[in-house]
Amino acid sequence: MRHLRFLRYMDEVARTGSIRRAAERLNVTPSALNRRIMDLEEELDAKLLERRPRGVQLSAAGEVFVAYLREQLADAERMRSQIEDLRGLKRGTVKIACSQALAHDFLPQQIAAFRKRYPLMNFEVSVADHERAVALLTAYEVDLVLVFRPPFVGALRLLTTLPQRLVALLPADHPLAARTSLRLSDCTGYALALAERSTGGRQMIEESIARSGLRFSVAAECNSFEMLRGLVAHCGMISFQIELGALPAAMPPGIVVRQIDDLAGADMVLAQLRGRSLPLAGAQFAEHLTKALRALAPPKAASS
Repeated sequence: MRHLRFLRYMDEVARTGSIRRAAERLNVTPSALNRRIMDLEEELDAKLLERRPRGVQLSAAGEVFVAYLREQLADAERMRSQIEDLRGLKRGTVKIACSQALAHDFLPQQIAAFRKRYPLMNFEVSVADHERAVALLTAYEVDLVLVFRPPFVGALRLLTTLPQRLVALLPADHPLAARTSLRLSDCTGYALALAERSTGGRQMIEESIARSGLRFSVAAECNSFEMLRGLVAHCGMISFQIELGALPAAMPPGIVVRQIDDLAGADMVLAQLRGRSLPLAGAQFAEHLTKALRALAPPKAASS
């Protein structure tokens, strides 16, 4: 399958924006790689790259070709996975992007449970905000996304959803910790540690602030949820998280979790690219995650 090797070469050039850097990563000479690309451009009668003093950029024709080659590479990976399954090897690679809220507890737990059944399965996990995760999916860099409140994209095929609400993380000795639940307005006057503005939870808080006119004391902003937990534990701040990212059993000592009554919820979404057949490894893990998420769904009220 030598043609696939060159497709990977061209994909690396597109990702790095440099023939030299791509050649270094691929362990080939820049001149040989450039020659292959020029031969392809001659065959297609179209320039795929705009060569500049500091690297290269895809032309319009190059964008079309790279979209095509990524589809081909994804299909080849799915085919290879199916052949390996026929051999009974049960091996493969799951490529998934997830919200940072799931990276500490929920997703590692699910990977551990899955690998007990399929010990030869490997994982490539990208932790990203909801917009970046969907971009990775549409670029064929991952097979699945598990993200909170993803942007609407027509190419997204939802596999399952789980309603999620925001909860507050507080030090156990915080004045508000004695309450069983909170309102967002209760947190005014206390130091807050908030996630960066690209996250779905932070955007929900900002929208609520805009509607209510409440004023908050934001003492820290951070792109690491692990750091936010540390700010709660060591600095006495209040932070916010979705329920799956703040399972009480997984909280470190000294941190308590409280419901927030006046914030609307949104969905945690497991999705793949519409019209794409998943590699067998990805399809199996998607089925596993679907069952795990459905098991966490609140019971439906009985009809009268």
